[in-house]
Amino acid sequence: MKLALGTVQFGLDYGIANQAGRVPLEQARQMIVVARHLGFDTLDTAIAYGDSEGRLGQIGISGWKVISKLPGLPAEETDVAAWVEAQVRGSLDRLGVSRLQGLLLHRPLDLRSAAGPALYRALVSLRERGVVGKIGISVYGPEELDDLCGDFDFDLIQAPLNILDRRLADSGWLARLAGKGTEVHVRSAFLQGLLLMASSARPAPFGRWQSLWHAWDGWLADTGLTPLAACLRYATSMAEVSRVVVGADNPAQLAEIAASCDGPLPALPPSLQCADPDLLVPSNWARLGQQ
Repeated sequence: MKLALGTVQFGLDYGIANQAGRVPLEQARQMIVVARHLGFDTLDTAIAYGDSEGRLGQIGISGWKVISKLPGLPAEETDVAAWVEAQVRGSLDRLGVSRLQGLLLHRPLDLRSAAGPALYRALVSLRERGVVGKIGISVYGPEELDDLCGDFDFDLIQAPLNILDRRLADSGWLARLAGKGTEVHVRSAFLQGLLLMASSARPAPFGRWQSLWHAWDGWLADTGLTPLAACLRYATSMAEVSRVVVGADNPAQLAEIAASCDGPLPALPPSLQCADPDLLVPSNWARLGQQ
């Protein structure tokens, strides 16, 4: 099973297509049970995901591989090692586990600050002591890998990858990471739900890419694929990808996701890709209506 369960929805109202809000605790509990039954073995969370970690701890996640992420390092922090230690111990306590499978930096550019070397040493120390299995970074695009991977060794990288956003593959980084033995987890397979929406349901600011949506709808009609199946089959078809992080709002949706992965993926036309960060980076979306 290449899918990992993303749990940001357990702690926050997340995703442009999310109309249900934060997943209720009992529903989250059911999703964990269903995910295990479907063959999932990895959970993705973060300190910044509201109370996602605490809710996972309430549910009980013994036997799961857990990936979590450190928030940005406070600018005024003087004892970086102690800060990292406290953050990770807090995560372990909330999650109710003794070890993390992976620990990522949510803000990788902290490694370029004056405290960067101390931050990296703290991560390495956690790995050497067995508190975490793998260390790495969560990035928005391959340019961050260009900047950091020459100076730091990472065991695990998380990055966006979907039918429209093929930067990780096209830049050569996906193959390079696999060649170095770095584990790769990808997210944003649905572009936060934009790729699953009917054209009429997409918020008006995204009409700026109308030709792209037209090409997407046309290709789906020609192939007979559902948007869900197309997105999942693209991401899971990449041999270099270890896990595709997916989120869901309820157990039935999660089961549908798992059932949509298998099957052929017809060739993708060149028109179905984009390099515009205004579309590909969700943190840029808030300003779309202002342009």
